[in-house]
Amino acid sequence: GDMACHIMDPLYWALDLKYPVSVSASSTLANLYSPPQAQKIRYKFPARPAKGKVNMPELTVYWYDGGLFPDRPEELKDGEMMGDSNGGIILVGTKGKIMTGCYGMNPTLLPTSKMADFKQPEPSIPRIKGGNGNIWDTNAHEQDWIRACKESPKNRTEASSNFGFSGPFNEMVVMGVLAVRLSGLQGLHRELQWDGENMQFTNISPTDKISIVTHDEYTVVDGDPKFDRRFAEFNALEMANEWIKHTYYNGFSLPDMPS
Repeated sequence: GDMACHIMDPLYWALDLKYPVSVSASSTLANLYSPPQAQKIRYKFPARPAKGKVNMPELTVYWYDGGLFPDRPEELKDGEMMGDSNGGIILVGTKGKIMTGCYGMNPTLLPTSKMADFKQPEPSIPRIKGGNGNIWDTNAHEQDWIRACKESPKNRTEASSNFGFSGPFNEMVVMGVLAVRLSGLQGLHRELQWDGENMQFTNISPTDKISIVTHDEYTVVDGDPKFDRRFAEFNALEMANEWIKHTYYNGFSLPDMPS
């Protein structure tokens, strides 16, 4: 729910994504309190209305972390890096591929030699005042957020990442966390079907169970390795509902996200 929001933002916005219809995942071992060291997640999205002259058919989004990578594009030359040292995106279309670094920075066509004949389009997306395209040089993004908070809801210009956009986007991102917990190593071993409008899985039954590591210890006794790994069994549907809409104590609660 952190770096994925930074990295997947360009594709979520550009491709008009909202809720996935299904999600599945695999990962290294996780436990009741800590995430896995590495994971791979697959989201499937339905067709969306065309965006101008561009059709928006069904598509699949893959997420990798913890040192896992997608297959290296054959268009990259030896020595050329996928993305940058912090991550990146590869968009695979019917007519070619686009690659970016982390935060969608430094987009390029693949192979990169195609950039020699590429004409940059004229800017059409509103820019944040004070920004220069490099998030490390200014705090314009944060200032845009503060400005929107101060302006009246009746006539304010929405922040570029207002809750109407960032709320559903974050829900989509953390669907991957749910997939790791529910369909991964000790999970249900199935592709989970998601009803985004009602925030619920539609193919988890009231009797389904998942196992989660609660204790994992390794020792060496007189040169002999000893493993002490223990699991606890939980009702999958109850855990899913709790993770989706957490029970807050001491009177705390969260308002409903805007539609």
